[in-house]
Amino acid sequence: MSDIIGIGTDITECLRIARMIERHGELFIDRVYTKDEIAYCQNRRQSTQHFTGRWAAKEAILKAIGTGWRRGISWRDMEIRNDASGRPVVAVRGGVQEVVEQLGIREIQISISHCHTHATAVAIAVGKKKSKADADGGT
Repeated sequence: MSDIIGIGTDITECLRIARMIERHGELFIDRVYTKDEIAYCQNRRQSTQHFTGRWAAKEAILKAIGTGWRRGISWRDMEIRNDASGRPVVAVRGGVQEVVEQLGIREIQISISHCHTHATAVAIAVGKKKSKADADGGT
């Protein structure tokens, strides 16, 4: 049986991300998105909406795992992929993976929606809640 360990949501203006891309170009894109995310977004007609959706998804993930931005976590520690049916799925690495393992999270479910002006995402961290003794290392 799985428990909901955390839920996060975010909404972001597409214009904000468009301006960041315009102002900082590849430096911004390469800092926030993985190579596969960049290729996915750039191959879409409304690429800014897709970049914004992935931004919102990453913010929602950090809220779901309860960390926010802390030392050792970077944007590219989270990657939004699409399965064969087009459903977004989350892959983690680095600092985010460490937190996920510590919390007993087995999966982060993600939903992303966007329109011309905004993108929104909801993340649900699912796993087996650890007891206080487990979290304290058994003491």
